Amino acid sequence: MKVCVGLSGGVDSSVAALLLKQQGYDVFAMFMQNWHDTEGTLHGDCEWEEDRFVAEMVARKIGIPFYFVDLSREYRQRVVDYMFNEYSKGRTPNPDVLCNREIKFDAFLKAAEKLGADMVATGHYCRKESIVGEDGKSIYRILAGSDPNKDQSYFLCQLSQQQLAKAMFPIGDILKPEVRRLAKEADLPSADKKDSQGICFVGKVDLPLFLQQKLKSVEGDIVEVYDAFYADNEQYKFMRESLSSILEDEKAEVNMITEYISEDKMSSQGCSKNKYSEEKISALDESVLERLSTVIDYSGIGFETETYRSGKKHVKKTRYKENPYGKIVGRHEGAQFYTIGQRKGLNVGGHKDSLFVISTDIERNIIYVGEGHRHKGLSRLCLRIDANEIHWIREDLKMGENEIRRYRVRIRYRQPLQDATLIMKKNALFILFDAPQRGITSGQFAVWYSGDGEMLGSGSI
Repeated sequence: MKVCVGLSGGVDSSVAALLLKQQGYDVFAMFMQNWHDTEGTLHGDCEWEEDRFVAEMVARKIGIPFYFVDLSREYRQRVVDYMFNEYSKGRTPNPDVLCNREIKFDAFLKAAEKLGADMVATGHYCRKESIVGEDGKSIYRILAGSDPNKDQSYFLCQLSQQQLAKAMFPIGDILKPEVRRLAKEADLPSADKKDSQGICFVGKVDLPLFLQQKLKSVEGDIVEVYDAFYADNEQYKFMRESLSSILEDEKAEVNMITEYISEDKMSSQGCSKNKYSEEKISALDESVLERLSTVIDYSGIGFETETYRSGKKHVKKTRYKENPYGKIVGRHEGAQFYTIGQRKGLNVGGHKDSLFVISTDIERNIIYVGEGHRHKGLSRLCLRIDANEIHWIREDLKMGENEIRRYRVRIRYRQPLQDATLIMKKNALFILFDAPQRGITSGQFAVWYSGDGEMLGSGSI
C-alpha cells in the first residue's frame, strides 16, 4: 500500500512517517505550502521555507521520496476567506477544523492521489478504528488520542466517512514524550522542534491586525454590564425559571454560573451540576428550547446625556446620566475583532478583577463586558445547532426528531468533556449542559462523544 505523509517539518508528522516506513508501507512525503502573506503574523517572513527545509531533511533521513505542493489558492478560498466572513458577522470560527476538512483531507488528498497514494497519513493525536455495518460495509470510528494532553480529535470533527476511509493516524496511540524519544533515537532533524502554534499554516498572529486586511477598523464603545441588569432582564429570568422547572428536584434552583478553574481545566469535577429530568426535557416545546438557547440582548442598555456646570467659572459640560445596568468604560477599534470570553486587548483600567467580553453587537459596533470570572454574562447552559449545520461522523447513529440522548461534549479544543443532554427537534439540535459553560461563542464547533471516547458528530453553534 502506498501512503503519502503530510510532512510539515514538525516532530509529530516526522515520527508518523518513520513508523509507517518501519511498518513496511510504500511511503512518500509531501510538504504543502498554504500561506504566503506575512501581514499580521508574529513570526519571521520565511518560516514556511525553514519548515520545508526541515521536512526535506527528515524525508532524506528516513529514506523516502519528498514532494512539494502549493495549495495557497485553495487555502485562501476555503479557509481564510471563511475566517474573514465569519468574523465580519461577529462569529468566532475555527480555521483548523476547516483546514482539515477542506485542505488536508480534500485538496491535499487529491494531490497525493495524483502521485499514486492509496492513503494519506498525518501526525494527529487521534485513533481510527473500523467496524462492519449492518450492510456489510466498513464504518470508520474516530477516537480520542491516547495522550490526554494532546488529543486532537476535535480538529477532525467535520471529516466524512469517505475522508476517513483514506486517513491514517500513526501516532494516535502514542504519548508525546514517546514521540520525542522516537525522533531523537532516529536522529531526526525535527526531534527538538517546538510545536507549531496559532492558525493552521499561518502561525501566530496579531488577530486584529491580521483581520484588518479585509475588515475595517471603526471605533466604538465598550459597555460594562452590571449585575443589576440580570435581576430585571426577562430573558435571564425566563432561562432561570424554565431550567429550574425541569430539574429532578422540584425544590431546587438551577445553577447558572460556571465555577472557574482555568482555561483548560474547566470540568464537571468539583462543579455544581444540574440534574435534569429526561421526562420533563422531552415535554419541552421547540419554541421553549429556542428561547433557552437564545443569547441575552444587551441593546436595551441605553445612555442619556445631561449638562452640568463645572469649576469656579461654571463651564457648561456634558456627561452621561448614571445607569444602574451599565456604564461606558472605554473605546475599541472594531467589535468584529473581539470574541466572547476575551479579556486581553480591552485596555480598560480601574477594576479589581479582569473584564471579559460577554457580547458583541456588530451592527451598532458595541462591545459588552463584565467584571470577574463569575459574571453572569459569561455562562450559558443551552446552545443551538441549526439542522443544516449538523454533521454526523457516524451517519448510522443519526438522531431522529424528538430523540434525546446523553453524550459528552466539548466546545473548544482542550476543554475537558462535559456531560450534556442532546435534544433533536425538527429545525435544530439543542445541547443542554449539566454544568454551565463559559464563553460559548457562535461560530465555534460543538463536538459530541460517546462514553468510550468515540467522536460521533459536530456542528457549528
